[in-house]
Amino acid sequence: MEKVRRVVNEIAYAHTLSHLTPFHRSLLPFLSIASTLYKLALSLRRSLYRHRFFQVQRLPVRMISVGNLSWGGNGKTPMVEYLALCFSRCGISPLLLSRGYGGGDEVNMLQRHLLGTPTKFGVGANRAAVASHFIKKYGYIDICKSSWHEKQYRELKVQDSLDSEKIGVVVLDDAMQHWSLWRDLDIVMVNGLTLWGNLQLMPRGPLREPLTALRRADAVVIHHADLVSEHALKDIESMILRIKRSVPIFFTKMDPTYLFEVGTINAKITLTALHEATVLCVSAIGSAEPFVKQIQKMGALYVDRIDFSDHHRFHAKDIEIIRAKLRELEGKFGSKPVVVITEKDYDRDPEILKQLYPFKVFVLCSALKVLPYRGSTEDSFKKFLKDHLKFEWPPVR
Repeated sequence: MEKVRRVVNEIAYAHTLSHLTPFHRSLLPFLSIASTLYKLALSLRRSLYRHRFFQVQRLPVRMISVGNLSWGGNGKTPMVEYLALCFSRCGISPLLLSRGYGGGDEVNMLQRHLLGTPTKFGVGANRAAVASHFIKKYGYIDICKSSWHEKQYRELKVQDSLDSEKIGVVVLDDAMQHWSLWRDLDIVMVNGLTLWGNLQLMPRGPLREPLTALRRADAVVIHHADLVSEHALKDIESMILRIKRSVPIFFTKMDPTYLFEVGTINAKITLTALHEATVLCVSAIGSAEPFVKQIQKMGALYVDRIDFSDHHRFHAKDIEIIRAKLRELEGKFGSKPVVVITEKDYDRDPEILKQLYPFKVFVLCSALKVLPYRGSTEDSFKKFLKDHLKFEWPPVR
């Protein structure tokens, strides 16, 4: 299955057919037929919602959807975390809804990062039912009817034990195609490095929906903008605006903060630990290219990589493949290389990574940051949220 996923991914992101091997080209007729069937199913499903054969449920709190048009690597989960922190720091309790795909690695990571905040986590395919359960259990606050003046905010802080439990906003992770819940705000994430591949629908290409679905977006966020040239960013921006004129566009990046070693999660290690090191990047994420580029910018002596498909769970045979590559690098450079993985890979199965001993395994920790670019800033992004959701950020203490 891993080989099949790799082949499909190579086809989806090939610049031209001439870049494909004869084997890859032989698969195109079958993938094209599958994409046509997928498009018909997608159109039928969308039509059933449009004509109200399928019901769209509206929750009593504000709903934000964070989604994308293509598979993996678009920064959805970091954006969900960013939003949860924004609301939590203002005394608003967010409920994060996730399908829990891939063994829950993303949820596990979010729970670690948001520990100590009033954030709640709902996991399940039927996210409407999960949300209803949490709202019934904890209650809710309509943040649009709250004036959030200084006096009310002080009163809220006094009643933290009660009010912080009440849900003020729901954030849907990976939900652009989840139409059963009404949303007040649709944020669409775009991977600036890989964009939309060959512009074909799955499985012939990486698109979950045609690009015209961007017309449903209330805002578009170009992720990994720091790794994209100025010219490319302008082209992406123009392409988006041709589909939906005047849609707000923001720019984000992943900001590396520190490392920790597998087995000692609470001991932070500075990024300089990778300076002049021989590094093997190992990842099973939607888009490995930004991760590898981040490591290369940290001054490593040499960077190699092993990429697995998104959400791949490491097995004993994978560990052997990694160990073989590490021994090869050790023989080539005469010093012991280190492995660097992402947090998502760590949270999927932290125990199996210990089997790489005596080689060190570092986990790279990063946080989403809104970039100041072409008039877009973190303040303007927060103002966009405030204006669109029609509420006031309470004073921060």
